[in-house]
Amino acid sequence: MDVRRAAGRYPGGDPAAGIESLHAFSFGPHYDPDNLRFGAVIACNEERLAPGAGFDEHPHSHTEIVTWVVEGELTHRDSTGHETTVRPGDVQRLSAAAGVRHVERNDADTPLTFVQMWLAPRTPGGTPSYEIVHGIADSTPYAVPEAAAMLHVRRLGAGERTAVPDGRYVYAHVVRGEVRLDGERLGPGDAARITDAKNLDAVAVTQAELLLWEMV
Repeated sequence: MDVRRAAGRYPGGDPAAGIESLHAFSFGPHYDPDNLRFGAVIACNEERLAPGAGFDEHPHSHTEIVTWVVEGELTHRDSTGHETTVRPGDVQRLSAAAGVRHVERNDADTPLTFVQMWLAPRTPGGTPSYEIVHGIADSTPYAVPEAAAMLHVRRLGAGERTAVPDGRYVYAHVVRGEVRLDGERLGPGDAARITDAKNLDAVAVTQAELLLWEMV
Protein backbone atom coordinates (compact mmCIF):
# COMPACT_ATOMS: atom_id res chain seq x y z
CA MET A 1 0.00 0.00 0.00
CA ASP A 2 1.40 3.35 -1.10
CA VAL A 3 0.01 6.23 0.99
CA ARG A 4 0.00 9.72 -0.56
CA ARG A 5 -0.70 12.63 1.78
CA ALA A 6 -2.84 15.65 0.95
CA ALA A 7 0.11 17.95 1.63
CA GLY A 8 2.03 16.29 -1.21
CA ARG A 9 -0.50 17.11 -3.94
CA TYR A 10 0.42 19.52 -6.71
CA PRO A 11 -1.23 22.97 -6.51
CA GLY A 12 -2.92 24.40 -9.57
CA GLY A 13 -5.86 26.43 -10.78
CA ASP A 14 -6.05 30.22 -10.80
CA PRO A 15 -6.60 31.57 -7.27
CA ALA A 16 -7.02 35.12 -8.56
CA ALA A 17 -9.99 33.88 -10.61
CA GLY A 18 -11.48 31.97 -7.68
CA ILE A 19 -10.16 28.55 -8.77
CA GLU A 20 -7.99 26.45 -6.44
CA SER A 21 -6.91 22.97 -7.51
CA LEU A 22 -4.96 20.14 -5.89
CA HIS A 23 -3.72 17.31 -8.10
CA ALA A 24 -2.86 13.81 -6.85
CA PHE A 25 -1.17 12.78 -10.11
CA SER A 26 1.22 14.41 -12.56
CA PHE A 27 -0.75 17.28 -14.07
CA GLY A 28 -0.04 20.27 -16.31
CA PRO A 29 3.25 21.95 -15.40
CA HIS A 30 3.76 19.50 -12.51
CA TYR A 31 5.19 16.66 -14.58
CA ASP A 32 6.35 13.61 -12.67
CA PRO A 33 7.11 10.53 -14.82
CA ASP A 34 6.81 8.32 -11.72
CA ASN A 35 3.28 9.56 -10.91
CA LEU A 36 1.34 9.30 -14.17
CA ARG A 37 -1.35 6.79 -13.20
CA PHE A 38 -2.42 4.00 -10.89
CA GLY A 39 -4.47 1.28 -12.53
CA ALA A 40 -6.93 3.14 -14.73
CA VAL A 41 -6.82 6.34 -12.64
CA ILE A 42 -4.82 9.11 -14.31
CA ALA A 43 -6.08 12.10 -12.29
CA CYS A 44 -7.74 12.81 -8.95
CA ASN A 45 -8.25 16.55 -8.63
CA GLU A 46 -9.84 18.47 -5.78
CA GLU A 47 -11.35 21.65 -7.18
CA ARG A 48 -12.58 24.63 -5.18
CA LEU A 49 -14.56 27.29 -7.04
CA ALA A 50 -15.67 30.57 -5.54
CA PRO A 51 -19.17 31.81 -6.40
CA GLY A 52 -19.24 32.83 -10.05
CA ALA A 53 -15.94 31.09 -10.86
CA GLY A 54 -15.44 28.20 -13.23
CA PHE A 55 -13.67 26.55 -16.12
CA ASP A 56 -14.58 27.97 -19.52
CA GLU A 57 -15.31 25.60 -22.40
CA HIS A 58 -12.39 23.25 -22.93
CA PRO A 59 -11.82 19.92 -24.74
CA HIS A 60 -11.26 16.36 -23.55
CA SER A 61 -10.76 13.09 -25.40
CA HIS A 62 -10.12 9.43 -24.57
CA THR A 63 -10.97 9.95 -20.90
CA GLU A 64 -13.71 8.83 -18.50
CA ILE A 65 -14.36 11.84 -16.24
CA VAL A 66 -16.17 11.09 -12.97
CA THR A 67 -17.16 13.93 -10.65
CA TRP A 68 -18.18 13.85 -6.97
CA VAL A 69 -19.43 17.08 -5.38
CA VAL A 70 -18.37 17.58 -1.75
CA GLU A 71 -20.24 20.82 -1.08
CA GLY A 72 -22.12 23.35 -3.18
CA GLU A 73 -23.53 22.90 -6.69
CA LEU A 74 -21.68 22.31 -9.95
CA THR A 75 -23.17 23.53 -13.23
CA HIS A 76 -22.17 21.33 -16.17
CA ARG A 77 -22.68 22.02 -19.88
CA ASP A 78 -21.19 20.02 -22.73
CA SER A 79 -21.08 19.96 -26.52
CA THR A 80 -23.43 16.97 -26.69
CA GLY A 81 -26.25 19.18 -25.37
CA HIS A 82 -26.34 18.23 -21.69
CA GLU A 83 -26.81 20.91 -19.04
CA THR A 84 -27.16 19.73 -15.46
CA THR A 85 -26.60 20.73 -11.85
CA VAL A 86 -24.55 18.25 -9.82
CA ARG A 87 -25.06 18.21 -6.05
CA PRO A 88 -23.54 16.29 -3.11
CA GLY A 89 -24.44 12.61 -3.37
CA ASP A 90 -24.63 12.66 -7.18
CA VAL A 91 -22.17 10.83 -9.43
CA GLN A 92 -21.57 12.45 -12.81
CA ARG A 93 -19.70 10.80 -15.67
CA LEU A 94 -18.67 12.34 -18.96
CA SER A 95 -17.22 9.84 -21.41
CA ALA A 96 -15.07 12.03 -23.64
CA ALA A 97 -14.44 9.25 -26.19
CA ALA A 98 -13.22 10.69 -29.52
CA GLY A 99 -13.73 14.26 -28.29
CA VAL A 100 -16.08 16.51 -26.34
CA ARG A 101 -16.06 20.04 -24.94
CA HIS A 102 -17.55 21.13 -21.64
CA VAL A 103 -17.98 23.99 -19.17
CA GLU A 104 -17.87 23.64 -15.37
CA ARG A 105 -19.00 26.54 -13.20
CA ASN A 106 -20.16 27.55 -9.75
CA ASP A 107 -23.28 29.54 -10.56
CA ALA A 108 -24.47 29.47 -6.94
CA ASP A 109 -23.75 32.06 -4.27
CA THR A 110 -21.90 29.61 -2.00
CA PRO A 111 -18.44 28.00 -2.39
CA LEU A 112 -18.17 24.77 -4.41
CA THR A 113 -15.80 21.85 -3.74
CA PHE A 114 -15.69 18.75 -5.91
CA VAL A 115 -13.42 15.81 -6.57
CA GLN A 116 -12.89 14.93 -10.20
CA MET A 117 -11.33 11.64 -11.21
CA TRP A 118 -10.10 10.80 -14.72
CA LEU A 119 -9.78 7.20 -15.90
CA ALA A 120 -8.16 5.86 -19.03
CA PRO A 121 -10.54 3.81 -21.19
CA ARG A 122 -9.45 0.36 -22.30
CA THR A 123 -10.30 1.26 -25.91
CA PRO A 124 -9.87 4.86 -27.09
CA GLY A 125 -12.27 6.66 -29.41
CA GLY A 126 -15.98 6.12 -29.82
CA THR A 127 -18.97 8.39 -29.26
CA PRO A 128 -19.11 10.74 -26.26
CA SER A 129 -21.78 10.02 -23.64
CA TYR A 130 -23.04 11.52 -20.40
CA GLU A 131 -24.68 10.15 -17.27
CA ILE A 132 -25.68 11.43 -13.85
CA VAL A 133 -26.91 9.31 -10.95
CA HIS A 134 -28.70 11.34 -8.27
CA GLY A 135 -28.25 10.35 -4.63
CA ILE A 136 -26.14 7.25 -5.06
CA ALA A 137 -26.36 4.81 -2.14
CA ASP A 138 -23.38 3.33 -0.31
CA SER A 139 -24.56 -0.15 -1.23
CA THR A 140 -24.70 0.58 -4.97
CA PRO A 141 -21.31 0.63 -6.71
CA TYR A 142 -21.05 2.77 -9.83
CA ALA A 143 -19.58 0.90 -12.79
CA VAL A 144 -17.37 2.44 -15.47
CA PRO A 145 -17.04 -0.56 -17.80
CA GLU A 146 -15.08 1.44 -20.39
CA ALA A 147 -12.21 1.59 -17.86
CA ALA A 148 -12.92 -1.78 -16.18
CA ALA A 149 -13.48 0.10 -12.92
CA MET A 150 -16.06 0.35 -10.15
CA LEU A 151 -16.56 3.28 -7.78
CA HIS A 152 -17.66 2.51 -4.22
CA VAL A 153 -18.88 5.35 -1.97
CA ARG A 154 -18.59 4.82 1.78
CA ARG A 155 -20.14 7.19 4.33
CA LEU A 156 -19.19 6.06 7.82
CA GLY A 157 -20.00 7.03 11.38
CA ALA A 158 -17.21 7.12 13.95
CA GLY A 159 -16.13 3.57 14.76
CA GLU A 160 -17.87 2.01 11.75
CA ARG A 161 -16.00 -0.51 9.64
CA THR A 162 -16.33 -1.20 5.92
CA ALA A 163 -14.74 -3.79 3.66
CA VAL A 164 -12.31 -2.56 1.03
CA PRO A 165 -13.09 -4.33 -2.26
CA ASP A 166 -10.62 -6.97 -3.34
CA GLY A 167 -8.91 -6.08 -6.58
CA ARG A 168 -5.73 -5.95 -8.56
CA TYR A 169 -5.75 -2.19 -8.03
CA VAL A 170 -7.72 -0.21 -5.42
CA TYR A 171 -7.47 3.56 -5.13
CA ALA A 172 -8.84 5.01 -1.88
CA HIS A 173 -9.42 8.75 -1.46
CA VAL A 174 -10.61 10.30 1.80
CA VAL A 175 -13.12 13.06 1.07
CA ARG A 176 -13.75 14.07 4.69
CA GLY A 177 -13.05 12.81 8.19
CA GLU A 178 -10.41 10.29 9.20
CA VAL A 179 -10.13 6.55 8.60
CA ARG A 180 -7.66 3.84 9.54
CA LEU A 181 -6.67 1.58 6.68
CA ASP A 182 -4.27 -1.32 7.20
CA GLY A 183 -2.61 0.45 10.12
CA GLU A 184 -2.39 3.85 8.40
CA ARG A 185 -4.44 6.82 9.59
CA LEU A 186 -5.73 8.82 6.64
CA GLY A 187 -7.26 12.29 6.76
CA PRO A 188 -9.04 14.57 4.27
CA GLY A 189 -7.31 14.55 0.91
CA ASP A 190 -5.07 11.58 1.78
CA ALA A 191 -5.09 8.61 -0.58
CA ALA A 192 -3.88 5.02 -0.63
CA ARG A 193 -2.86 3.09 -3.74
CA ILE A 194 -3.28 -0.61 -3.00
CA THR A 195 -2.00 -3.37 -5.27
CA ASP A 196 -3.57 -6.83 -5.01
CA ALA A 197 -5.98 -5.75 -2.28
CA LYS A 198 -7.46 -8.62 -0.30
CA ASN A 199 -9.32 -8.89 3.00
CA LEU A 200 -8.79 -5.26 4.01
CA ASP A 201 -11.10 -3.10 6.11
CA ALA A 202 -11.34 0.64 6.62
CA VAL A 203 -12.38 1.87 10.06
CA ALA A 204 -13.70 5.40 10.58
CA VAL A 205 -11.85 7.27 13.32
CA THR A 206 -14.37 10.09 12.96
CA GLN A 207 -17.42 10.49 10.77
CA ALA A 208 -15.97 10.04 7.30
CA GLU A 209 -16.60 9.83 3.58
CA LEU A 210 -14.41 7.59 1.44
CA LEU A 211 -14.21 6.96 -2.31
CA LEU A 212 -12.85 3.57 -3.40
CA TRP A 213 -11.98 2.67 -6.98
CA GLU A 214 -11.88 -1.07 -7.67
CA MET A 215 -9.95 -1.91 -10.84
CA VAL A 216 -8.82 -5.05 -12.60
